[in-house]
Amino acid sequence: MSVNKAILIGNIGRDIELRHTPSGLAVAKFSLATSENRKDKNGQRQEQTEWHNIVAFDKLAEFCGKYLGKGRSIYVEGSIRTRTYDDDKGNRRYFTEIIAQTIRFVGPKPQGTETGGSGGSGGGSSSGGGEAPDYPPESEDDIPF
Repeated sequence: MSVNKAILIGNIGRDIELRHTPSGLAVAKFSLATSENRKDKNGQRQEQTEWHNIVAFDKLAEFCGKYLGKGRSIYVEGSIRTRTYDDDKGNRRYFTEIIAQTIRFVGPKPQGTETGGSGGSGGGSSSGGGEAPDYPPESEDDIPF
């Protein structure tokens, strides 16, 4: 038995990139920042921010494009995927992302945002409306960004 589950609560770092594959599948990509406070060797509190690449498919991707925006606090539940590719110089590169299966609002809507949805804790949520594809398209040509 094995488990591949990621649960994150953080703030969206950039506006959602919503695209569609040639077959019409909606794909949303965005970054999510999570922060932890730790004490350094001198006992001073230091904040450490980690950036996560989030990908959503189908109805969940449409939800993201319609209701989410930079600065919004959200809960994301999904699985971790690492893709590999060779860059222009022939070097093998790795890219890790979270394939979202559930996204929920956390906290109030940020001031000055124009995205829809309802504010407040747990004000709205969406699951994928079915399973995300087992594997996202392997070729960068399959995703138009």
